[in-house]
Amino acid sequence: MNQTKPQYHGYRFPPDIISHGVWLYHRFCLSYRDVEDLLVERGIVISFESIRSWSNKFGPAYARSIKKRRGTFGDTWYMDEVYIVTVRVERRYLWRAVDQESLPMSGANAVGSGMCLIC
Repeated sequence: MNQTKPQYHGYRFPPDIISHGVWLYHRFCLSYRDVEDLLVERGIVISFESIRSWSNKFGPAYARSIKKRRGTFGDTWYMDEVYIVTVRVERRYLWRAVDQESLPMSGANAVGSGMCLIC
């Protein structure tokens, strides 16, 4: 897998400022103007339009890296809260998968709040 770093050549601001602005926008779901205000508080005067253009160009790479770093489920998990439900005269089992901290797991098989229907 070939991962290339974003190219910052030709931009007025150094790569650290660009990456910090894009990171703030994607990590904390802030608006461009909120990111602009945060950077102004740090002494970096910048337009929200610059942040928008950086986010459009470099954002997808940062969003992918943030999602990769996001925590995964724990080492162990177990079935919790099994319910027997009758649907059109057939018995079905409704269960919820929980990790070691008793937090519901949501994934491909989960519906809504971590509940899944098994035939």
